[in-house]
Amino acid sequence: MIGVQKVDFKREFFAYLDEMQRVTILLPLTYHSGISSAFSLLCGSYRLELEVKEVSQIDQYRKYICSVPEEVSLGVTSWIIDEHGGRTDLQTGAVIRTARFEEKFYYDGIDLGVSIKQGKTQFKLWAPTAVQVKIKLLSPDSPYFEIVKLQREDRGIWSAVIPGDLEGFRYSYLLFIDQEWNEAIDPYAVSATPNGEFGVIVNLEKTRISHSPLPAFNNPVDAVIYETHIRDFTIHPSSGIVEKGKYLGAAEAGTSDIQGRPTGMSYLKDLGVTHVEFLPFNDFAGVDELDPDLQYNWGYNPLHFNVPEGSYSSNPVDPYSRINELKEMIRRFHENGLRVIMDAVYNHVYIRESSPFEKIVPGYYFRHDEHGMPSNGTGVGNDIASERLMARKFILDSVRFWLEEYRIDGIRFDLMGILDVTTMNEIKKIAESINPDVILFGEGWDLNTPLEAGQKAIIRNQSKMKGIGQFNDLFRDTIKGSTFNLYDKGYALGNEHYFDTAKEVLTGSIGFKKKEKGLFSEPSQSVNYVEAHDNNTLWDKLLACFPDTDTNELKFYHRLATSLVFLSQGIPFLHSGQEFFRTKKGVGNSYRSPDTINQLDWDRRGDFNENVEYIKGIISLRKFFGCFRMRTAYEIRRKITQLELPSPIIGLHYNLVNDDNGWSEVLLLVNPTRSAAKIKLPAGEWTIFADRVRAGLNPFSTFANTDTELEAVSIKILAKK
Repeated sequence: MIGVQKVDFKREFFAYLDEMQRVTILLPLTYHSGISSAFSLLCGSYRLELEVKEVSQIDQYRKYICSVPEEVSLGVTSWIIDEHGGRTDLQTGAVIRTARFEEKFYYDGIDLGVSIKQGKTQFKLWAPTAVQVKIKLLSPDSPYFEIVKLQREDRGIWSAVIPGDLEGFRYSYLLFIDQEWNEAIDPYAVSATPNGEFGVIVNLEKTRISHSPLPAFNNPVDAVIYETHIRDFTIHPSSGIVEKGKYLGAAEAGTSDIQGRPTGMSYLKDLGVTHVEFLPFNDFAGVDELDPDLQYNWGYNPLHFNVPEGSYSSNPVDPYSRINELKEMIRRFHENGLRVIMDAVYNHVYIRESSPFEKIVPGYYFRHDEHGMPSNGTGVGNDIASERLMARKFILDSVRFWLEEYRIDGIRFDLMGILDVTTMNEIKKIAESINPDVILFGEGWDLNTPLEAGQKAIIRNQSKMKGIGQFNDLFRDTIKGSTFNLYDKGYALGNEHYFDTAKEVLTGSIGFKKKEKGLFSEPSQSVNYVEAHDNNTLWDKLLACFPDTDTNELKFYHRLATSLVFLSQGIPFLHSGQEFFRTKKGVGNSYRSPDTINQLDWDRRGDFNENVEYIKGIISLRKFFGCFRMRTAYEIRRKITQLELPSPIIGLHYNLVNDDNGWSEVLLLVNPTRSAAKIKLPAGEWTIFADRVRAGLNPFSTFANTDTELEAVSIKILAKK
């Protein structure tokens, strides 16, 4: 690729179009002492005189702000001439971030990208500031490329229709902007050459496959989400999976470890999860697709948003391989009754300067601060400006593409707080029109990005985004202790200072008392978790917090914290391997650590099978008793009573459950202390479904006494007919 090529043109001074009728000119003090009494704009055959409005000095420049008597045309080269006869090109400035620019150039068509119809191939690209645009085409059978010019249309669209079906051709765009030639991949590309050097034209009609009907899914709180990574999930020597590290490996059925216990997809089905969330599988940087075993990466370095990652395919050179194999993976999960959630990273790109967005419309797709510098709320050097109409359109088009083309069942939005409320609500509208059962949630962290506070898609604005879930950091830090203080112990680790907040998060974080304002309006907005791919695993935190404690006791702390994820109101979220005490050997941020740190250790699954069976039992109880997954805040407040028990023991009494299974009352008792406690129960005959060591649908004791013993570091689930 040619990257960026500068035209042989030396600028003696600089001029920028900052509004459609405002130009900023910078004259170096070394150039006529930075003084000019007049400026004019020359565009083709016509010339306009500028009116100087303000003059100031900035560093080694004199700055002139000038008005133009009429709107300046974009897509053509204009020149600024000073009183000395010097001239410079008028570069695109802050005009692209103005409302007038949006009004003039927003394009609502659904045909951006490449399409093959009736023996012709059509190209469409939005590039309103480009003066020229060309396609660089490379035949699959030739090392030589040809160049085809595109024609400019209304609203900044460039298009070309080329006779013939160009399936298999590699392509990129060449754009002449501000006296420079840029080369860029099509943002709407759906396949690419290895490591994303070129887009590849494919016929998606050839990749269509049928899907099996999925089990009924009525509400987000019915979900049991299992987060994993395609490579982590499959790569371990004991996984029993043949296609390790690949899409098809993640979907192999009937796999088992050396002891004959199920692994992979079969294991997830047996565990009882409903949704599998995969870390990003769109095209990302950090792994050489031609030699993927040399590097590891989580996938949060997005390159091409609509192209599947090639390192997970069996043949990254074949542009169809990554598409067909990802589709087959999703189909097989559906065949086994499991839904697939895509982890989407629409908040940033890998490197702003080299991204297609920046090369095609420089400065438009990214937020800038008050000084005109790119903002960095993401911490990786750029923030996508989702509030800009064409940036929002790209995200919406991409979401539609993944839902329609790949039949995904949900999206987890990385750093959702960078995105804006309007965009998220538009995503929801589109997603539900395609799949009414879709589940949408994300990280609603309040990040330092220059977006008006009321428009950030953050937890504080959850009431503006109904039906969109948020990771509940209050739940996380209350139950296990602060994520950012390794040694802070939460409620499940015996810290009774979290007692009151624990009662709140167990009841959905909705403000349990009727007049109390909660973190969320409804339980379906609360994604409850104590562990995810980020930061230390719960097991590693326990090792740090209790360095001298017997391992068996640590297991009970872990079991308690994990159980509360499933027994709380909201959406439960389980990090892969958490159920068998996953460890990353103390590495918190393992985004590019080797397989030895990140792999899902299937031997460990066998070593701790007892805990796997326990968590499996807890999941089955959540599904069996509707009281653990109430739909509304109103229902929670009406049906749950908090028992008066000594701190820090929690007792929740679920009244008038009226489940189809015939149980009318349920008790959840929680004891995070190291001492057993006597608990006085409401009158009646109670049946035990779970205690410290057993959990499942087969009850193991029924008694009519009003007292029961609650073991140390444990939960107890009882029900009455």
